[in-house]
Amino acid sequence: MLCEERMESLFRLDRKRALVTGGSRGLGLGIARGLAEYGADIVLVARSEKRLAQSKEALEKAGRTIWTFSFDLHNLKEIPDFFSRVSKTTGGVDILVNNAGVNRRAPAEKVSLEEWQEILELNLTSVFLLSQAFAREHIASGKPGKIINIGSLACEVTRPTLAAYTASKGGIRQLTKALAVEWAKYKINVNAIGPGYFATEMTRPLTKNANFDKWVRKKTPLGRWGRPEDLVGAAVFLASAASDFVTGQVLYVDGGWLANL
Repeated sequence: MLCEERMESLFRLDRKRALVTGGSRGLGLGIARGLAEYGADIVLVARSEKRLAQSKEALEKAGRTIWTFSFDLHNLKEIPDFFSRVSKTTGGVDILVNNAGVNRRAPAEKVSLEEWQEILELNLTSVFLLSQAFAREHIASGKPGKIINIGSLACEVTRPTLAAYTASKGGIRQLTKALAVEWAKYKINVNAIGPGYFATEMTRPLTKNANFDKWVRKKTPLGRWGRPEDLVGAAVFLASAASDFVTGQVLYVDGGWLANL
């Protein structure tokens, strides 16, 4: 039986550096805060310098080192050089959390090519390119690493007006498996978290819609929307030594949503 001290050490992230994309608000900020509380230094990546500054100030209260980088992940060709710059500035990234994403709701027959490309590029292609840059560095150094992709219920199911988003998140599910299998020999674990319906700034219009709110609560066995802090346990587990023999998995944090008919 593992002693209490050993159990706690399995989840500690001291001396680790975690890069979180879309980390200036919502789920990304919640995950970053949780990783910091368990000992990790944090690299926040987002577009808004103002939001990054505010988030840095909030996270520094945990006593960790926080770096911020303003970068638009739609600039796909610049991602490898961007990651290299981040790594040199911070001393290297041990944990990569691919959280940044976008959604544009529209009937499938009305989705424009530009909208389709915007969603696929940010939600899937940028995840691959960042993961690739991360893996190249770790393969060269021989250091193990952890990649956590943020998926969705849409990795498994969908509803009307989400064709492009569902395609991107279905891609995340399969990409997670593919990279896990390919990079296991380098001790790079690749997993994903699939959040259910979470109350954030981005989903506020949905939470304020009485009919939609009622549907979510009825569909979710635990009877409520998720909160960003509900993802901390899953994120810390997948980032820490506790998950060293876990790879290629999608851990759904959905209040039982997928289990409910």
